[in-house]
Amino acid sequence: MNQAIRNAWIAAIAMFVLIFGALSYVQVIGADELEANAWNKRTLLQNYCNDRGAIIVGGTPVAESVAADESCMFQRTYTQPEPYAGITGYFSRSYGVTGLEKTMNKELAGSSDQQFLDRVGQLFLGNQPKGASVELTLDPKIQQLAYDLIPDGQRGSIVVTNPKTGAIIAMVSKPSYDPNLIATQDPAAEAANFAELNQVPGINLNQNVSGPTGALLAPGSVFKLIDTAAALNSGKYNKDSILPNPAEMSFPGIQYTLPNYAGGNCYTRDTASFAFALQQSCNTPFASIALDLGQQAIADQAEKFGFGQDFGDQLKLDSAPSFFPVDPLDDASLAQSAIGQRDVRATPLQINQMTAAIANGGVQMQPNLIKAVRSPDLRPISEPKPQVLQTSTTPEIARQINEWMVSVVSDGIASKAAVPGVKVAGKTGTAELGNGLNNSWFTGFAPANDPQVAVTIVMEGVDISTGAKLTSPNAKKIFEAVLNK
Repeated sequence: MNQAIRNAWIAAIAMFVLIFGALSYVQVIGADELEANAWNKRTLLQNYCNDRGAIIVGGTPVAESVAADESCMFQRTYTQPEPYAGITGYFSRSYGVTGLEKTMNKELAGSSDQQFLDRVGQLFLGNQPKGASVELTLDPKIQQLAYDLIPDGQRGSIVVTNPKTGAIIAMVSKPSYDPNLIATQDPAAEAANFAELNQVPGINLNQNVSGPTGALLAPGSVFKLIDTAAALNSGKYNKDSILPNPAEMSFPGIQYTLPNYAGGNCYTRDTASFAFALQQSCNTPFASIALDLGQQAIADQAEKFGFGQDFGDQLKLDSAPSFFPVDPLDDASLAQSAIGQRDVRATPLQINQMTAAIANGGVQMQPNLIKAVRSPDLRPISEPKPQVLQTSTTPEIARQINEWMVSVVSDGIASKAAVPGVKVAGKTGTAELGNGLNNSWFTGFAPANDPQVAVTIVMEGVDISTGAKLTSPNAKKIFEAVLNK
């Protein structure tokens, strides 16, 4: 009898411990994870009709809560929705939250730890809960310009940053959408709009990892800047090195050959200086560098520039890590990877970060989109300061690449990015997609002797002529707009 009682007590205690442990996990350890789970809409529904804080650009709200009706006191609305949709995301009763609406949800809802005293004050005064406003580093004029420079119907992205601080000046992509269509309080319209928008190629409304932070694209020849840094860092190459520049490169045992672009000036000489190879974007010199240094050296340099890193924590947006292959590559595969093809993938933000590090003397700053978070009485809750993320290369190597990038614009194939009276540094890239179309890139900064702005542009699935029209010339317009402010 006593044994049976003991067994019952042991079972009861075990069940109590199990229940207590589960409750502790839900309330303490797993609280944030459960709250962020896309299937958990309890918190969203509880606060859906509250006065949510605004997302502000240049002193003007681009997302705010406005008075609605008695059934739901506040409605989330988005002004200038398309240029900012990839950043603000949406706040939907049925489909949850994305973008800054998700990552800054606690601040916007007024439920962050820093806003505890504000909540207490509102409770004693009998006021409705009100969230904090989030001010962004974006420049509204540059944001609109960048958005307008991508033609409607064209898939593309533009990132503009301050290389000295990491502040995002503009960040846009197309296709975009109107978040108001999903934030509506009409359930039938909300469902119909969501279904229709999901049919637009290039939009991922569920994950919101698209555009500059999540579009993983073959970077093409802009990756040659990483090859150049790896070469100079190895000590085997210097500014006076002469590189092999055959018209095409063959590999033992296979029929594939890696060519230089047949329509360019690379065919005019069998050897090339670094300056000429970058000016004309020759393929075979950089493939030969990769074969000489080996895969690990290129991978290590890519990592120093940010490949493999998730910038989401710094940027407060969902972000996809760029990558260079880690599995062993044969010579042909390594040669292709060295020119930004094959399995190499990068986001526009990553290419901009790489470029900004070169502009900033080899020091990569943390990308930052948040200028300030302010309480309802405008008291600053947080004001992020510029922070160093990592050292990507030495000041000497950065200065040398800077000089060669200037020659790409002054004497090379990025000449249409030139700004009169200003030294502009740049690099173009063309990543072949295998169907006669390409991802066309430009990345660069200005002024080269005192960089104030870094610009990265990519246009997806275009022919050579269209890509040339939409990259370097548009970079010039952005350089001029930023530098003339």
